[in-house]
Amino acid sequence: MRDPDGLIARAGVRGDPDRDQHFLVDDRVLDRLPTYLEEIDADTSHLLEIGGGTGALTDRLLAIGDEVTVVERDRELAAFLHEEFAAEIDAGELTVIEGDALDVDLPDFTASVSNLPYGVSSEIAFRLFPEKKPLVLMFQQEFAERMVAEPGTSEYGRLSVSSQHYADIDLVESIPKEAFSPPPAVQSAVVRAVPRDPDYAVENEAFFLRFVKALFTQRRKTIRNAIRNTAHISGLAEPEAVVDAADEDVLRKRAGAMAPAEFAALAQLARDVGEPADE
Repeated sequence: MRDPDGLIARAGVRGDPDRDQHFLVDDRVLDRLPTYLEEIDADTSHLLEIGGGTGALTDRLLAIGDEVTVVERDRELAAFLHEEFAAEIDAGELTVIEGDALDVDLPDFTASVSNLPYGVSSEIAFRLFPEKKPLVLMFQQEFAERMVAEPGTSEYGRLSVSSQHYADIDLVESIPKEAFSPPPAVQSAVVRAVPRDPDYAVENEAFFLRFVKALFTQRRKTIRNAIRNTAHISGLAEPEAVVDAADEDVLRKRAGAMAPAEFAALAQLARDVGEPADE
């Protein structure tokens, strides 16, 4: 395996915290990341990596995948990857896409392992979730804890409901700051997301996610008041009709105590009687 410090030296770059660049340099962590896919027998025939950096993780993914596609937005780093992995690119094993992962066309990948740029980690995750492929993603520890949080805990929120709508999510490893160069200000964590259909029905996913977002902006209010106060976010033309139709036990709850299935049922009711603007 290529030495991560050697890759940084050959690339002639230094990580830049101002540009969200923290290179993972701990060999043990790098070696473990692909194993989180192997544990679930994931299809590794075409692996996607977001934010390839100098290629330390790319090298490990090439060892387990038939084909790897890396998306790297930094022009210098993308050029270095083309140079460093020229043989793998010529062999058809590696494709390097220079561009922003939020904008480029993603390949038809089978799974993703990525050390995401933290400033846009949420946006990238929610671009990947709907693809319904196994994901092993690095986030800030606090963000990861919110993704896996259960109802009734202080960490539980919109992120928890939205993430768990798409997949079974586990926090599989916490990563110390020292594993990166330069060390970030906060600890990191690895999340594994295994796609599955939720155990509840959602007819309009966009409205469901928007409705959840709306209610969590008023997480200290009862659901009754949150529905009334957030029609400008949810797009409900008749929030009062939703309050009149909803079960009293639900209306007395707060968003942090609502399980995803309860949100789904309430969102369906809101669509049926609340006249959402986009329906």
